[in-house]
Amino acid sequence: MEQHVYRFGADRTGADVTEGNASMKFMLGGKGANLAEMARLGLPVPGGFTVTCQTCMAYSNAGNVWPEGVLDEIKVALADMEERMGKRLGDADDPLLVSVRSGAPFSMPGMMDTVLNLGMNDESVQGLIAQTENPRFAWDSYRRFVQMFSNVVLGVDSDLFENALTEKRLVAGVRSDAELAEQDLRELVAEFKQIVSEHVDPEQYPEIVVDGKVVFPSDPMLQLRLAIQAVFGSWMNERAVLYRALNKIPDDLGTAVNVQSMVFGNKGDTSATGVAFTRNPASGAREFYGDFLVNAQGEDVVAGIRNTEPISDLKKIPALHEAGEELERIFGILEGHFRDMCDIEFTIEQGKLWMLQTRVGKRTATAALKIAIDMVEEGLITKEEAVKRIDPAQLDQLLHPQFDKTAQFDILAKGLNASPGAAVGEVVFSSDDAVARVNEGHKVVLVRWETNPDDLKGMTVAEGILTSHGGKTSHAAVIARGMGTPCVCGVETFRIDAGAKEVRIEGSDVILHEGDIISLDGTQGIVVLGAVPLTSAEITGDLDTMLSWADEIRLDETDGRAYHVRVNADNPADAELALDFGAEAIGLCRTEHMFLGDRKQIIQSFILSADEAVRQKALDDLLAVQTDDFVKMLRTMTGRDMVIRLLDPPLHEFLDDPRELEVEIARAEATGALSGKELEERQALLRRINGMTESNPMLGLRGVRLSIVYPDLPLMQVRAIATATAQLKRDGFDPRPEIMVPLVSITEEHVRVRAVIEQTLAEIAAEYDVELDIPIGTMVELPRACVVADQIAQYAEFFCFGTNDLTQTTFGFSRDDAESKFIPLYLHEKILPVNPFETIDPAVLELVKMAVDKGRSVNPDMHFGVCGEHGGDPASISGFFNVAGVNYVSCSPYRVPLARLAAAQAKLDARK
Repeated sequence: MEQHVYRFGADRTGADVTEGNASMKFMLGGKGANLAEMARLGLPVPGGFTVTCQTCMAYSNAGNVWPEGVLDEIKVALADMEERMGKRLGDADDPLLVSVRSGAPFSMPGMMDTVLNLGMNDESVQGLIAQTENPRFAWDSYRRFVQMFSNVVLGVDSDLFENALTEKRLVAGVRSDAELAEQDLRELVAEFKQIVSEHVDPEQYPEIVVDGKVVFPSDPMLQLRLAIQAVFGSWMNERAVLYRALNKIPDDLGTAVNVQSMVFGNKGDTSATGVAFTRNPASGAREFYGDFLVNAQGEDVVAGIRNTEPISDLKKIPALHEAGEELERIFGILEGHFRDMCDIEFTIEQGKLWMLQTRVGKRTATAALKIAIDMVEEGLITKEEAVKRIDPAQLDQLLHPQFDKTAQFDILAKGLNASPGAAVGEVVFSSDDAVARVNEGHKVVLVRWETNPDDLKGMTVAEGILTSHGGKTSHAAVIARGMGTPCVCGVETFRIDAGAKEVRIEGSDVILHEGDIISLDGTQGIVVLGAVPLTSAEITGDLDTMLSWADEIRLDETDGRAYHVRVNADNPADAELALDFGAEAIGLCRTEHMFLGDRKQIIQSFILSADEAVRQKALDDLLAVQTDDFVKMLRTMTGRDMVIRLLDPPLHEFLDDPRELEVEIARAEATGALSGKELEERQALLRRINGMTESNPMLGLRGVRLSIVYPDLPLMQVRAIATATAQLKRDGFDPRPEIMVPLVSITEEHVRVRAVIEQTLAEIAAEYDVELDIPIGTMVELPRACVVADQIAQYAEFFCFGTNDLTQTTFGFSRDDAESKFIPLYLHEKILPVNPFETIDPAVLELVKMAVDKGRSVNPDMHFGVCGEHGGDPASISGFFNVAGVNYVSCSPYRVPLARLAAAQAKLDARK
């Protein structure tokens, strides 16, 4: 029979009764599995039990109906827990209080729900007073429970309770909740219950209706069942779904629920609570990092409602010194056991330390690199393990802009350097406004008193995040670091009025309004009025070290094959940047990009003119500029391969918009702005442009078809490539171009264009008296080409897969339309698991594999590459190398470092 509930912790004799361990995170969730592991290590973990992730999904899939037998298992586990703790839930003399926390297999900080102090009612509060001799503490715990349970479980707006708290503080004449007296708290409990009665729909919660009126539930077992159900339900709340989509976490994993005996950090000055890391998650420095609060509960720390103290000051408080010493000892135990930086939650109850959670901590890219490298040097992990630990997508943080070191600016305000990187944008005060402004094409900085999980949609689109409250472990800081978004927290001089959409800066006459431009530096924790120039980072230091380790792994040929990384580059600047980023060669040079700007008029003359002399002049001009382009590019890449694709897009892309030309003609006809001859010429031009219009241009006259219909074009391009190569060879360089024919689907297409290429190469070689051994290959981007790849391979030295078009034509999707029209809906409705234009689809990957296998079957010396957008997607790279067996991937310059790391990880995966 399936087990739904697992115990953890010790009994009253100290004997461990834990049933799980760290390897069971997909059953017990990360939190439950690690609670069990800490208990097995003999650390002080309050006893409890975990309801499995599978139970959550079974409950949800059955329409929120409990699987048979689970509630009975929970009752048994609760009775065991009561026996172990020597207390009973809801007891009027010595009550057991519990926390009910979520715990998914992957860390989702702040995305799901928690209920603390469960078991409080009018009887148990008296028992808590009797046991603690602290009425204020008891009523504060009761107040917290009613507030949290009502919001999380019953769905009452949290602002109703916050407003009541604010009013009570004003009446009492105090500044913080901690200063409220026992009588104030007792009155708040009554007020909170009344709020529940007035704002909960009795039809939605019939279990708590008495005589037709909603009554806050006093039965602890009912409280527990409703709380577990609410935590299960939070798996599918909006912010959790969005977080999983952003982090590519499957929706079918579910969350576990951890029911754990409460320990209290709010029992006076000998008690505290905190969140800490065994190393600095922002910089990676080997130092204890985090925040704590005296006389508080855990939610106070992460919610940012009180400004915290740094963890380094914990031992400085005499009443907490011993617990602080023990905490540091446990830091060492956990880091040594997990061999990684750990994120820890703890509570000190009247001097006694309790461990409430540990997990491998989230960190910035800078910290991830330093921690991994330091741990290799410390002998904790190997180089291979270090390379596997770095998320390739996270490296993008290091390539984000920084403040230009030469820029001059005045600091407007300072806060905590919560997440590194720099950002410039317009001030906005809500997530909705952030999304709206970004959709209008603006860059924004989200400015909040403190963020909460519901702000995730605004945080994901903002260039940067700024809060006036909260520490380095607050919600804003943790989420921003995970996303790689610059963040400055705790800017205490910011007096934010979100309603008025303005900020007054204490000690200054500056007032910021919505739409004003600010700059922030999350590395230094500073805010600047106006826009500061930004610069990109360089690959140096720890990043260079990690990538060099990655290169050693991916280029190791002891298994017979290296994994190569090339770049998509169309100009010398991109080529030079790519070399700086570690690209080995150019995998795709798109020649059509060389026809833009001032040269657009030249190609237009060739396309539109009926005069053969004009067309030939255009070809001559294009030959001159293309030859110059290739000389510069091939010189930059001397000694390295450079795949040059012949003209690919439909010719209409180089022409003016016919709709704009129609408007111009209509205005001229109405106003007489053009002479009769001029008007006739414009009308004739419109007819020629309209004559080139296609119903479906992506499947029309483009690619190899252009080379066949307009043979002068490929002839000109090949002459330019060959001439540039010959000139450079004569001058002592080592140019290595490879010519690629695009969009081939019929073998004869490639054969005919290859004949033109070979004839032209021979002519230029003879003209310059040099040998031109230039490989000729095919860009495979149509399903038919994959099916007949063995035929095409007889006439090609290489295949390069254009996975953008291959995905379009496999699915029958138009990328330009699908991603805006229906793919978001498909993702939301789970019709598609991922966007196939971002991560390679298995069916498309199977086509790539088919073409590789067929190509190698007739030409064992062929080489194969991928140059679509997928070539820079870490999730796709392993499939290209390990499933399809390609030789290289090619991507945009800024994705080269990500691809180098992902390729090394793919190589390590292949060794398993």
